[in-house]
Amino acid sequence: MRTYPTDKIRNVALLGHAGSGKTTLAEALLFRAGAIDRLGSVEDGSTVTDFDEEETARGQSLSLALAPIEWKGHKINIIDTPGYADFLGDASAALQVADLAIFVVSAVEGVEVGTRRLWRVAERIGVPRMVFINKLDKERADFERTLDELRAVFGAGIAPLELPIGKEAGFHGIADLLTDTAYLYDSGHGEKGEIPDEMQELEHEVHDNLVEGIVVADDDLLERYLEGDVPSVEELEKTLAIGVDRGSVFPVVCGSAIAPIAVDRLADFIVEIGPAPEDRTAFTVRAGDQEIHVEPDSSQPPLAYVFKTITDPYVGQLSLFRVMTGTLKRDDQLVASSSGQEERLHNLLTLRGKEQIPVEQLAAGDIAAVAKLNGTVTGDTLAPKGTPVTIEAPSRPSPVLAFAIVPRTQSDEDKLPTSLRRLQDEDPALIMELQPETGQTLLWGTGETHLAVAIDRLRRKFGVEVDQEPVKVPFRWTITREVEAEGKYKKQSGGHGQFGIAYVRFEPKESGSGFEFIDKIVGGSIPRQFIPAVEKGIIEELESGYFGGYPVVDLSATCYDGKYHSVDSSEMSFKMAGKLAVREGLPAAGLVLLEPVSKVEIFAPIELQGDVMKDISGRRGRVLGTEASLHGEQRIEAEVPTAEIMRYAIDLKSITGGAGRFSAEHSHYDQMPQHLADRVTVDA
Repeated sequence: MRTYPTDKIRNVALLGHAGSGKTTLAEALLFRAGAIDRLGSVEDGSTVTDFDEEETARGQSLSLALAPIEWKGHKINIIDTPGYADFLGDASAALQVADLAIFVVSAVEGVEVGTRRLWRVAERIGVPRMVFINKLDKERADFERTLDELRAVFGAGIAPLELPIGKEAGFHGIADLLTDTAYLYDSGHGEKGEIPDEMQELEHEVHDNLVEGIVVADDDLLERYLEGDVPSVEELEKTLAIGVDRGSVFPVVCGSAIAPIAVDRLADFIVEIGPAPEDRTAFTVRAGDQEIHVEPDSSQPPLAYVFKTITDPYVGQLSLFRVMTGTLKRDDQLVASSSGQEERLHNLLTLRGKEQIPVEQLAAGDIAAVAKLNGTVTGDTLAPKGTPVTIEAPSRPSPVLAFAIVPRTQSDEDKLPTSLRRLQDEDPALIMELQPETGQTLLWGTGETHLAVAIDRLRRKFGVEVDQEPVKVPFRWTITREVEAEGKYKKQSGGHGQFGIAYVRFEPKESGSGFEFIDKIVGGSIPRQFIPAVEKGIIEELESGYFGGYPVVDLSATCYDGKYHSVDSSEMSFKMAGKLAVREGLPAAGLVLLEPVSKVEIFAPIELQGDVMKDISGRRGRVLGTEASLHGEQRIEAEVPTAEIMRYAIDLKSITGGAGRFSAEHSHYDQMPQHLADRVTVDA
């Protein structure tokens, strides 16, 4: 593939709800452009962009994939993204480097939850948007209903550029509203024809509405139009492109990806009205405390942003990047922002699914990959030496669900840390946590499918087998009353024995204040050199989980007396005395079980607010407040015992039909009701 100048590059991300046909549309675009000679299908796992083993097995996209095509003197970098909510991180990464988001909407199912969620992300980032209404050849497909729904959900900016000719199985072409021309696909290829008589009146009406909607964006064009001068198609396209770039107009085209019908027209619109990299506003880089605005200018020094990392079984790490400015050439040397390591870009590649096409250079705005950058991770900026600048990476979805994983063998345990790090390089939405209080290794992700896929990849890519176990809640004990105890350790077995006695007073402290050791020894009842051993023994016993498997917190221990033997006493004997004092005294100190409480922020459709709040109450939660949010959502803030939301990611999806989302963070510890505490300690 040859090098294309910036003005001839189009970067588009295909987005939408799972099953809307994004991967099939990418396949159809590749086919129409001549990049492949036969159409693959998702069902038999033969598509270009769903090439990973897990994707073909599950029949759905699990990560973003590149599929560039050449179309009428332009290069279109297609980024196929997963529509499943668990993989929102990859869709967000694609939007970070795309200049146009094409939302694929099924004419059968309409505007679904995933589409609404991804539209909000694109809107927040400021990416221009257009819509492809797909599956018009399917039973129950309804273009008008889908268009009305798009207008209701996304507003007045929705602007249809095409009308379908025929319905369901009879769908065989489109009417282009800009040119008043029909494109018929009875022969398999789009051929110009006459708009059917029964559509003439509707087509003219929608055409006039479209023209009026376009000319209002240009004062000169509007004045001419009002004087009776009809703008040319080229003028309308130019003005429409400005509205698309500004994010005020969202063109709607239609077709069938699987047929494929009108897919070539979509490619035409991408190059005609889709923004080029140079049309977008300047991006911001940070140099120390300064923010600098940079244009995508191929004459400047090269600067690249790494938005995705892939572990390839043959070439190792592949870093997917966009050239933000400058011209990037093979064997250029740039510095990675996170590590400061100088990297030689020896293997520049254009990726088409799993196919790797070597390239010599790339202009500003282009998207490609480079192999074997050992010091570079996702989110890095690659800049010339002596130019320490960074491009801010997008925020990743918060992890909401954890699996506790256990290596199956010693070999698996040895490989697990390195393999998890490499997995996180591919998918920064994965978080590994070693829980100090429970001793478990937790793998956090955005949902059950996300984590299941991650565990499959650990096995397949890195040869690491892990088992799952229930995630333990880090409960804690505290005491409610003062108690005094004798810790007595005496052992005689020939030769020197062991002897140490410590008298300790345990007292409750305020929640969250931790542990305090107080030395009140006078008169040498315990020699000074042994007192730290008493403290160490007490701390070890409190942290050991002796009481039902959970540590004891928020108390003070005052060592006020003791006894020793001039020959048999030692640090070990007084350490054991401290331990025994804890075991002796705490059962009488009014132990109560504390449970962690999380602060939860939930977003759900307003009509489901009552269901969500009822569910929160059923989880022993306390609603702190609610407020209306954007896009018909309600924001609910609550405090809920952590034990009650360990699998809330799955439950909320069920309650809201996938429309709800939440984040949670630890807030504080609180006393657990006694009847529940009894059940916990019995299970422990």
